[in-house]
Parts: sequence; structure tokens; C-alpha cells
Amino acid sequence: MGGPSWLGALLFLGVQLRALWPAAAVEVHTAKEVHAVNGTNLRLKCTFSSSSPVSPDLSVTWNFQPEDLSSHEPVFYFLKEPYKLQAGRFKERVTWDGNIERNDVSIVIWNLQPTDNGTFTCQVMNPPDFYGAIGEVRLRVVQKVHFSEIHFLAVAVGSACVLMIIVVTVVILCRHRRKKAQEKKIEVSDTEL
Repeated sequence: MGGPSWLGALLFLGVQLRALWPAAAVEVHTAKEVHAVNGTNLRLKCTFSSSSPVSPDLSVTWNFQPEDLSSHEPVFYFLKEPYKLQAGRFKERVTWDGNIERNDVSIVIWNLQPTDNGTFTCQVMNPPDFYGAIGEVRLRVVQKVHFSEIHFLAVAVGSACVLMIIVVTVVILCRHRRKKAQEKKIEVSDTEL
């Protein structure tokens, strides 16, 4: 009779340990840093993964911390539907651009300003998965696009093409003039005979 009670105690211990096991966490994925030009619009991408299926009570919170490290400001909130801000620097400037079924909780910020430089955080809670890392993306609003390697390559290739066209045109013109000169020389020698 000691066997079944031992098995029962083991099952009971397993249930107790399962209750103490931490809840699965939501993983949130964002870029580390993005750059955008002043006055343009930017999609801040945020995706998530969860061990649980997407819950109807899933919530998304976007916040912002300026570079001066002053207090966090709300940017956007989603719970069953997107909620727009009633006040603050992002009022009327943020729209929902996510797709919950595809685990995408991205937003678009309109008309970027230098005062938007700072860190945006994306937090997702998908009950029963509540805990997990908060996605952070640092935004740099610049006055103009930096001259990158791709721009340099495009200018170099374009310049090489223009140079080739000029060389080919000069060669064709030289041959044409030489041919005209030979024809004139032949014409002159024919008239002398």
C-alpha cells in the first residue's frame, strides 16, 4: 500500500511546483535605434511573441522618454481597440499600424520634430503572459539625410556612365570628322587628276 500513496505524493508535489513555476513571458522585438528626417512620418515597428494564443484582453502600451530623461509620456494605448491620446505632444500625431493576428503592434508617428528625440518603449501584455522585456527603440530626428555609402555609390556609377557617354560621343565625332577629311582629300585628289 506504500506504492500508491508515494505516487499520490509525487503527483501532489508536481502540481504544487507547477503552481510556483513562473508564468511564461511575452517577448517584445524592436529596433535598437532609428533615424528619421525632420517633418517626415515614421513607422515604429514592434512585434511580440507569446507562449499563449493572442488573448482578447491583450494590451499594448507605448511610452516616450525625452533625451533629457524627464518623466515618461504616454504615446499610445491599445486594449481591444486603439485609443488616441487626449493631450500631450503626440496628440493627433500617432496612429495605429499594427495587426494583432500577426503579432504586430506598430505605430506611425506623423510630422517628426527634433523634440521627438528620445526613447520609445513598447510593452505588450497577453494574459496569462504578463511579464517580459519591454521593447525600447531610440529615435534620432535629423535635419537631412546623411550622405551614405549607397548615395556615394549611386553618384560614382552615375558619373561613370556620363563619362562613358562623353567618351563614346567624342570618339564618334572624331571618326566622323576623320572620315569627312578623307572624303574631302579623295575629292581634291580626284579633281587634280
